[in-house]
Amino acid sequence: MEHSSDAHIHPDRAADLDLPQEPVATVEYSRTRRRRSAPAAHARPGVSAVRVAVVGCGYWGKNIVRAVAELGALEAVVDTNRQTVDKLVSTFKGRPLSLEAALADPSVTAVAIAAPAKAHFSLAMQAITAGKHVFVEKPIALDLGEAETLIRAAQAASRVLMVGHLLHYHRGYQAVRKIARSGDLGRLQYIYSNRLSLGKVRREEDVLWSFAPHDISMVLDLVGEDPDSVIAAGVPVLHPSIRDTCHVDMGFPSGVKAHIFVSWLHPFKEQRLTVIGDRGAVVFDDVAPLEGKVKRFPYTVGWAGGIPTPRTDGGISIPLAAGEPLKEEMQHFLECCASGARPRTDAAEGLRVLSVLRRGSVSLSTPPAPEAPVRLNGVRFPGVHIDPTAIVDADVEIGEDSKIWHFSHILAATRLGRKVVVGQNVMIGPNVRVGNGVKIQNNVSVYAGVTLEDGVFCGPSCVFTNVLEPRAEIERKNEFRETLVKRGATIGANATILCGRVIGRYAFIAAGAVVTKDVPDFAMVAGVPARQVGWVSKHGRRLGPSLVCRDTGERYRLTPHGILEEAS
Repeated sequence: MEHSSDAHIHPDRAADLDLPQEPVATVEYSRTRRRRSAPAAHARPGVSAVRVAVVGCGYWGKNIVRAVAELGALEAVVDTNRQTVDKLVSTFKGRPLSLEAALADPSVTAVAIAAPAKAHFSLAMQAITAGKHVFVEKPIALDLGEAETLIRAAQAASRVLMVGHLLHYHRGYQAVRKIARSGDLGRLQYIYSNRLSLGKVRREEDVLWSFAPHDISMVLDLVGEDPDSVIAAGVPVLHPSIRDTCHVDMGFPSGVKAHIFVSWLHPFKEQRLTVIGDRGAVVFDDVAPLEGKVKRFPYTVGWAGGIPTPRTDGGISIPLAAGEPLKEEMQHFLECCASGARPRTDAAEGLRVLSVLRRGSVSLSTPPAPEAPVRLNGVRFPGVHIDPTAIVDADVEIGEDSKIWHFSHILAATRLGRKVVVGQNVMIGPNVRVGNGVKIQNNVSVYAGVTLEDGVFCGPSCVFTNVLEPRAEIERKNEFRETLVKRGATIGANATILCGRVIGRYAFIAAGAVVTKDVPDFAMVAGVPARQVGWVSKHGRRLGPSLVCRDTGERYRLTPHGILEEAS
């Protein structure tokens, strides 16, 4: 749906408008999920009296003209290109008017604006002042203060002010929203959205402002709260000052994470939204045929031989009725104008999207951390990859062939061995020792006092504590306890290791387990609190009664004290 080539402006140009460095909206609006009026299938009484002038008839505006005309509400067409106006009028009727004439005409009750984004504020304010209801394409404005001014003006004049976030009116997204709100997916955890294609390449705006508003709007609607972090990274390929690809990462107070990837240099078209909960997922693929656009994937995590195993029943297609999102959107606008109802994508929603866009632009313009290899005391780390978004403090050692990925932080006095892989959003230190060949997956914090010997695997979101009885209001740094994870041990996703414990060599901690006691060498533990459920080999295979690894043939034996050791 990357439709509005003339509806956005490159944020570098927006800098001329003296945009705030910390774009925090001051207009009050509900941050909780709210019930909005849904588009109706048939016009209500009074809708026929709404007459619309479409202002701006470029790449996307002409589609709005067509949709409004097919709904029987087109009154006038306004554009500086007279040839375009004449062609549209001859095809869809309506009157060719200047902006001044349209705003002064009492038969025009509403205005739909699809002009370049730099003109949105001025045009919308003129229309509201003239007593017209206003539909304005995304973004509502380029400046948060201007957006707030529009909201106040529309409220004072009792006029409808609606923002064109088209995908809210797509029946595929509406199905996703309904499933997510029903609780069928469980607790919402992660959302990612890809909007990729080959062209249309812009020269006026970044792909962030052209493509990402659709995805930002859906994410904000699904989560129902504002992000407390927005980090963006983009790459200019065809033009040195215009980013052709962009990644946006958002974190929310509830713990939900969202990732958006947009590009107009992709070799094939992809428009896919994936919403993941702790009991299932739902995917909206707008490129797929109607019968396959929305699929739900229920899943659970079971146990097979003492090992956690995800189970899914495969995708279940959700039936959708045919419908054109743009006509649904414009029909909704007409109904709101007639009834005074609050639009589904009202100005407050447009303000929230604009705030994220501006925060993303600030992130894009902020100089990144030094690119790998980085310097430490004047000496480069040889053969180490460090992502530009990662932070490495002073007095840190990192061995060769190690990799530090996005948004991770290695604190002072930390020592990492060779071939260590640190995933995204990981914090290590200060004063932590990590051995060779250790792999630490996403969203893990390794606190002071933790030692990871060679070959340790830390699964996603596993937790190390450092105090047994923490209180936010009481300082207990003198109570930190040391935790030792010995060579080759595996810690599963979301497992918790209480401080002061020793995890034995090649032990296996199942996903979600809470370890409250020391774990012997080669032991497999699971549950809350964790209890031993078996033995594993150095190769990670569960051992049967023969205590022989089925992969390697290695033999093990139990000592009289119940300790497993390798047979000589």
